[in-house]
Amino acid sequence: MNEPIGFLENELERAVMAFGRMPAADNVVPIVDTLRSQATVRERRFRELLDALPAAIYTTDAAGRITYYNDGAAKLWGHRPQLGTSEWCGSWKLFWPDGTPLRHDEGPMAIALKEDRAVRGMEAAAERPDGTRVPFIPYPTPLHDESGTLVGAVNMLVDITDRKRSEEQQALLVRELHHRVKNTLATVQAIMGSTARAVDNMEDFKTALFGRIQSLAKTHLLLADHERAVEFGDILRSELGAFDDGTGCIALRGPEVTLSSQVAVSLGMTIHELTANAAKYGALSVYGGKVEVTWNVTIDAVHRTLAFDWVESGGPPVKKPTRQGFGSRLLAFVLPGQIQAKTRVEYAREGVRVHCALPLPVDVTGEPGTKL
Repeated sequence: MNEPIGFLENELERAVMAFGRMPAADNVVPIVDTLRSQATVRERRFRELLDALPAAIYTTDAAGRITYYNDGAAKLWGHRPQLGTSEWCGSWKLFWPDGTPLRHDEGPMAIALKEDRAVRGMEAAAERPDGTRVPFIPYPTPLHDESGTLVGAVNMLVDITDRKRSEEQQALLVRELHHRVKNTLATVQAIMGSTARAVDNMEDFKTALFGRIQSLAKTHLLLADHERAVEFGDILRSELGAFDDGTGCIALRGPEVTLSSQVAVSLGMTIHELTANAAKYGALSVYGGKVEVTWNVTIDAVHRTLAFDWVESGGPPVKKPTRQGFGSRLLAFVLPGQIQAKTRVEYAREGVRVHCALPLPVDVTGEPGTKL
């Protein structure tokens, strides 16, 4: 910054006006030294103030050459440009918010100096020498001397990385919400159609439809409570817990397995259908019947596989159904199509047995590791 020179000129002009004439030669040197010292102190204090600010701040002369920048600016830029030669902005490269390259001489500081006006409402991104980018909002403001002549500009760059990250997260959540609503409506439509084909009267239709929609709601409630992921054991307990009277009629054994929302909804519907069938025709329809569910997770070099067995015993003698209901279609067609599950149903006389195996990502977030 050239503040000391301008300061000296102004103070000398005031001294001439005060004396009515130019001071004697032997008095000029002490006056100049005093004014120079005052200007140095004033400039040092000004720079110390700017250095202490957490925001990125820099100044240029009227031609756009950088004359000063604080540590905040150097940190945002990722390097320290040379004073007096670097122009307009100290960033390695500039980009518009959409990723289009932005020339330094067309950036916000250049506009402020060339058009002699403060620039507001713009956004840009600075690329550092290491390739990382920082989105920011600039506030370039022209500086003038006492006569109104443009002498330079000051610019403050506000890092908006956190705001951009929050906006991206919000947009992602909105897209996911739209996707979930679409999938849920499609699931409800499929449930209604399959239920209507599987019953003979309106009362049975209402009962079956209510139970299936309620099951869907339970699974979504579990997902909401567990931040878009749910444990397989929680799904089982939400459906079978009402039948557990403490006599051992419900037995659940297996490790902790976290499921994504898509897998959880599909398995939630499956467990509901198995539970409803057991309560109406199978082991849970009589005293002394038992439902045992065991599961495990195997891991190889490529993926994880969840496998579970649903075994009923102690109920009425089992007869293979003469027609395919919603639950059978769910196991035979819906699960393979939605979550690539492979199922096998055995109508053993002592009780229905279902074996199901499905692939899982490495973990629910798609990163290495597993939660068991």
